[in-house]
Amino acid sequence: MNSEVAKASKPELHSRLVAWVVSHARAFFFSLGKLYRAPLASFMTMAVIGIALALPSGLYLLLKNMEQASGGWDNGARISLFLKQGTSSKDQKALADKIQQREQIERITLITPEQALKEFKQTSGFGEALDALDENPLPPVLVLYPAPELADHPKAIEVMLENLRRMEGVDEAILDMRWLQRLQAILATAKRTVTVVSGMLALAVILVVGNTIRLDIQNRKQEIEVAKLIGATDAFIRRPFLYGGIWYGLFGAFLGIILIEASLGLLQNPVQKLAGLYESEFSLRGLDSANAFWILGTGILLGWLGSWAAVGRHIRDIEPS
Repeated sequence: MNSEVAKASKPELHSRLVAWVVSHARAFFFSLGKLYRAPLASFMTMAVIGIALALPSGLYLLLKNMEQASGGWDNGARISLFLKQGTSSKDQKALADKIQQREQIERITLITPEQALKEFKQTSGFGEALDALDENPLPPVLVLYPAPELADHPKAIEVMLENLRRMEGVDEAILDMRWLQRLQAILATAKRTVTVVSGMLALAVILVVGNTIRLDIQNRKQEIEVAKLIGATDAFIRRPFLYGGIWYGLFGAFLGIILIEASLGLLQNPVQKLAGLYESEFSLRGLDSANAFWILGTGILLGWLGSWAAVGRHIRDIEPS
């Protein structure tokens, strides 16, 4: 007897599964057909979603490019030791060797007065005026690169800086790290701003999709009442509207990706010219496949959330009179 029940339940389960798949497929293509039948209204909603997704995504991508551009800079501290004028080459090397013995120092670069003057002539544009000087006014400089683990211990670097200032033969010691700390602080603030803006625009997308679906429900109120009269469940009725929200989010995300790539294309040439002035080969990076899929997934999720928020309440309120 039990075996007969089991045999009878398998075809029934299969038929229910087929009916469920067919029902979803009909709702899937029916919702797509609605967008096709109202192209202008649908495009306006998708454009709003695309702009809302493109703005934070584009800003985030620009920040990633800025981090890439600054990635080639030394993230640690750099100390410039200006030696006293007239320090001999022997004393310069001896002082460098003495400092190099410290475990806190990773490496040292010696810039002789001749090297400094030559570089200054090339970069300043005052080559002819500098040639008229009787003697080189620039002092020798030792550029110290502390160990990377000291980057997170500014107090230890400050103590080391004071000790270096007291060394014989040192005229001045300058810590060249604050500008980089300021840049990192600006990037961190910009990231937090992008996060806040993303949250607000995500809420805006949900509200736009929800309002669009709400208007669609109101326009089909009589149709929904008839469907309920003949026994249609709320789940069956709301299914096309949920898929409609997904379509809005998907196509809006596609438009957002197009807007981002177009904007980066417009900025590419000016950025390359600016990088060329600094003798850099930097160029803007566009969206990779992971970021593109992330935008598409976000658009689909926000579209579904917007339609679900509207459908859940408004369909329950519609009852056949």
